[in-house]
Amino acid sequence: MKRVIAPLFHDLLLPKGVIKDALYSVLRNAILEGRLAANSRVPSSRALAEMMSISRNSVIAAFDRLMAEGYLETRKGAGTFVSTNAPEGPLNGTRPLTHVTQPQSIDGQINPDIAALRPLWSESHKEATTHRLFTVGVGCIDLFPHELWGRLLARIWRQSRRELGLHTHVAGYAPLRRAVSKYIQATRGVNCDEGQVIIVNGIQQALNITAQALLSPGNEVWLDDPGYNGARGAFSSVGAIVRPVRVDDNGMDIHDGILQYPDAKLVYTAPSHQFPLGGTLCLSRRLALLEWAQANQAWIFEDDYNSEFRYATRSLQALQGLDKHQRVIYTGSFSKMMYPEFRMGFLVVPPVLCEQFMVTRYFSDLCNGYLEQAVLAHFIEEGHYASHVRRIRKACFERKASLTAAIQEYLGEKMTVHPSDSGIHLVCWLHNGLQGKEVEAKAAQLGMGIQSFVRYCQRPLPREGILLGFANHPPEVLREGIRRLAAAL
Repeated sequence: MKRVIAPLFHDLLLPKGVIKDALYSVLRNAILEGRLAANSRVPSSRALAEMMSISRNSVIAAFDRLMAEGYLETRKGAGTFVSTNAPEGPLNGTRPLTHVTQPQSIDGQINPDIAALRPLWSESHKEATTHRLFTVGVGCIDLFPHELWGRLLARIWRQSRRELGLHTHVAGYAPLRRAVSKYIQATRGVNCDEGQVIIVNGIQQALNITAQALLSPGNEVWLDDPGYNGARGAFSSVGAIVRPVRVDDNGMDIHDGILQYPDAKLVYTAPSHQFPLGGTLCLSRRLALLEWAQANQAWIFEDDYNSEFRYATRSLQALQGLDKHQRVIYTGSFSKMMYPEFRMGFLVVPPVLCEQFMVTRYFSDLCNGYLEQAVLAHFIEEGHYASHVRRIRKACFERKASLTAAIQEYLGEKMTVHPSDSGIHLVCWLHNGLQGKEVEAKAAQLGMGIQSFVRYCQRPLPREGILLGFANHPPEVLREGIRRLAAAL
């Protein structure tokens, strides 16, 4: 047996600190490759240590690990042997392979609805980081109240010993659902109770749960064009047919949707701030949409992602608050007001749909983590969230004004800022043959996250435009960024 093992270590010259790991790997691979056969006796730890001129403790550590994983076994009075039931593959590594054959094609083996989303996914994930200047959809990360949040977190954690394991309800942490219900009733005019609130991991999960709960392959869904591609992806992933509906300064053109796609089962809309153009759905269109949905037994998904970022006027009443027939599914998010990785949002579901949505949620993600839910509940209940909203809104208004002024000064001949009194990004229309993709590419070279309209369109737009996020950087940084972009263009 010694003659078998000795060649394995003859050329092994490694630092002492990693000898035991190297010894484990070489013995394991020799067993897997059949060079050490089942029932073969292994030299004692002392003999092997002398043979390899290494520490006996290193040999013992390697032997212990191999025995724990089932590669070696000890027999009383006889010594250590290669196990007769050695694993077919390593538990903490990969069996050495000489050749791996990849399938020639995976067509017919995967969900075609997901496969069709690859180009959309690729386009949406070009940005490497949310900290890039002008990245769209990112709030004021630099103004997050770290110290206050840390104190609340420490307090909740100290009290958590008796709480852990008691709050795994699929709809979320009850005190947070209650706090969210009170807050959106007071600030958004939403008509609900806490029993209709489901805590989710942001609006994207809200979209996915809604798609799974309500849609079947072939169902038609209205989506603004240009519109939010996250919604487009969620609906397409379940085989629904996403129909593009025209938008203008008054938001989604409801008459256009009714005329072209009268049999749709679901309407996605962001009535307070249409993405990406920023239009507000006027009252006549809101009422027309609600009337049509009731008459046709269709559902409305109201995405209120941007309601707290209004600067000239108070927040508008939610479409859900006007709904007398319980056809609206309402959703909101805390990620933009807090930070992107703060994956917390909520759904407000009509009572008739609550069980369907909870079953869907259970089989997709069970529930949210306790700790962040508990801290956020206190953050809202103690008034900190309302104060934070006021601070962020003021900062965003200043940043928006600074970015607008800088564009007019440095790039006034190349682009025009589309007027809007809400949101955390600007829309700019391009002039003189300038292309959105060209500006996006130049900006990327400067480390900027500017986006062209192309990624949000199902049909070509009659004019070129770009989006510039402004919430995550102070005014002076935004101004300098525009100066650099102007020089590059």
